[in-house]
Amino acid sequence: MLRIKTALPVLLSGAVLSAGAFAAPSVYPTGVTRYDPTKAFNQYVIFSGADKQTHLIDMNGNEVKTWPQAGFPSAIIDPKLVGGERGHVLLQLSEKDPGKLGSAGNGLGNQSIGELDWNGKVVWQWGDKAPGGAAQQHHDQRRLSNGNTVVLANKVHKVKGFKVPEVIDDAIYEVSPDGAVKWQWLASEHLNEFGFTAEQLKLVRASENPDYLHINNLSLVGPNKWFDAGDKRFNPDNLLIDSRNANFIAIIDKNSGKVVWRLGPNLPLSNPKTAQKLPRPVDQFVGQHDAHIIPAGLPGAGNVLVFDNQGSAGYPNVTLGLISGSRVLEIDPVKNEIVWQYSAVNSKQPGWAFYSSFISSARRLPNGNTLIDEGMNGRFFQVTASGENVWEYVSPYLGKAPGSDAISNWVYRALPVSYDWVPTGTPRSETAVNAPVVSVQQTNASR
Repeated sequence: MLRIKTALPVLLSGAVLSAGAFAAPSVYPTGVTRYDPTKAFNQYVIFSGADKQTHLIDMNGNEVKTWPQAGFPSAIIDPKLVGGERGHVLLQLSEKDPGKLGSAGNGLGNQSIGELDWNGKVVWQWGDKAPGGAAQQHHDQRRLSNGNTVVLANKVHKVKGFKVPEVIDDAIYEVSPDGAVKWQWLASEHLNEFGFTAEQLKLVRASENPDYLHINNLSLVGPNKWFDAGDKRFNPDNLLIDSRNANFIAIIDKNSGKVVWRLGPNLPLSNPKTAQKLPRPVDQFVGQHDAHIIPAGLPGAGNVLVFDNQGSAGYPNVTLGLISGSRVLEIDPVKNEIVWQYSAVNSKQPGWAFYSSFISSARRLPNGNTLIDEGMNGRFFQVTASGENVWEYVSPYLGKAPGSDAISNWVYRALPVSYDWVPTGTPRSETAVNAPVVSVQQTNASR
């Protein structure tokens, strides 16, 4: 039998829960559970907790700043985009009645989004001037170098040929500082560009889920080597999206609105015999999140980084492995090859030890590490290129789970924040935290 000896972990929780509010949380430990300052990339991390507040933590899990608003997601803005001001953040500012189709994961209950300065002052907001009088933003918003903001939003309307009376469509708006919509795009107008077969299109239109695509990511392509080499599909002004429900990632040409690059929805199923071979052709991702081009200047620049949830999704649903888990994939978007990946196997664990069927994110760091948010478990960690876990944090902030009254510490997205993106003098700590010592002994048991 296996005998496992563990040392008690150090609890470094960034929050104190009222004893009268909850019983002891079932997630243990919380806070930072391991940290090697010599191997981790040292930075802050920003995220919105299940408590519907936005938290900025240091490497020891100390909360150095809190905003009393939720973010879906919350993100510190690059100071270069806001006149050098540090610590400005994009968030949701107010809610509205979501209506009969409103639910966790769409924007129908979102009245307005905005930019706050470090002290919480609203310096920009958008909602009343949005189409329909509400932002209805969900999953993403990004500040552009021209001062405008691109917003991923929902639009409820009737679309000919769909079974449901109204769809929850995905819209993208480019909004000027004064709130005017300067450019817009609507997913339902591009159904024939997403790679569906004729049979799949029938399934899409017959879906009883009005949120038929559930696009969960919007990012700017940004400067990249592919465009520099003459590939116009990767124009830095183009936009990259991914659809959770339909298993595709796509680049939208900003000028025409057409899809000019796409991966998925139909890819070969992962073969366990070659699942660790690199490079290899891209195999089937399922219910993925946070697809984006790795920015210039970072290791892997120009490749696509995506959190492959391996959550139920597709038209029809993709068959999943019995004991598989989630993956983070780095993909060469020209060769359509996986050139790096992370799964629990890379940390010498069974596949199911790393799994989030929904939400989650992954971001490349300047030293080559990758910051990963295993969202449904509220766990963030940094892995090296070889898969070594060199920093880990478990969110202690509890609230209702999406679509449920159950209590959870779920976190939609966790983002790295450079030290020089916040005001000078913001406190931080970089004290090593040793992981619990675990030893496994193999013994024979007689019966």
